[in-house]
Amino acid sequence: MSTKAVRSYIDFKNVRVNENIVLSIEEAGKTVDAIKSGEKVAKIIMTVLTYIFIVALALTVIFPFYWMIITSLKQRAEIVSSIQTFFPTIVMWSNYVYVFQVFDFGLYMWNTIVVAIFSTIGTLITTIFAAFAFARLKFKGRDAVFMIFLMTMMIPGEMMVISNYITVASFGWIGSEQTLTEAYLSMIVPFWISVFYIYLLRQNFKQIPNELYLAAKVDGKSDWHFLWRVMVPLAAPTLISITILKFMGTWNSYVWPNLVTNNPDYRLISNGLRGSAFQDVDTGFVEYGYQMAATALVTVPLFLLFVFFRKYIMKGVGRAGIKG
Repeated sequence: MSTKAVRSYIDFKNVRVNENIVLSIEEAGKTVDAIKSGEKVAKIIMTVLTYIFIVALALTVIFPFYWMIITSLKQRAEIVSSIQTFFPTIVMWSNYVYVFQVFDFGLYMWNTIVVAIFSTIGTLITTIFAAFAFARLKFKGRDAVFMIFLMTMMIPGEMMVISNYITVASFGWIGSEQTLTEAYLSMIVPFWISVFYIYLLRQNFKQIPNELYLAAKVDGKSDWHFLWRVMVPLAAPTLISITILKFMGTWNSYVWPNLVTNNPDYRLISNGLRGSAFQDVDTGFVEYGYQMAATALVTVPLFLLFVFFRKYIMKGVGRAGIKG
């Protein structure tokens, strides 16, 4: 075979090889494009399903509040009707005016605010001291005591009602001659300790570098100064979260205030909403429109509190879960 023929044969083979490479690259490119298209479609489907799920959950949560609002604006006949409407045929703004006429709104709100403020302050003090002791101070049995504290979180709060009731009764805060101060004490003191808040703040305190504590000791600062000038300011988001959560919990209390107070005038707003102020004396029918109007007024402060301070709640709870 001549040299020219050999070269022609080699050139022909190279062309065939190059064509096969080009075809392989094109096929690979098509395969990659198909995979990307499939992934894109799958991502779109998952996004749509996720948003549908989130919207469904949001509607489930929002609907009771919406129903409360529209019920507060309905007439009695429309509320008891067998055919329920999703918007009042006649908007009864007078229901909100009626609330202040038959319901001692100011008295119950004052009791609730007083109990919530002093209960929150007492809880903050005990939580700060306990969290500091478990996070910084070294004493024998510290971890064992803390584990016992955590174990008590597994006990339902309802099981502590009897022991708390016996305790406040032994102090003479419950009885037929109960004063307003004794009623306040019986609603405030038993709930000054919260293991959950202690755990939350202790986890936040443990994130503060130990070098700061040692530096404060070198400068001659006491534990008291280090706590209030270093640890408390650094843990401000968590403390704000605890304050808001505790205030909201006290605001919504119902069972305990109803149990330890004999005089209805000493109870909280949640107890007043379930009182006889909204019940028709003649027929015994509960005026749900008026009751829902009062409930809406009580809900507004908590709603605004959460709206304006929600970032502190999220930030404080999030920071507390970083270090074990």
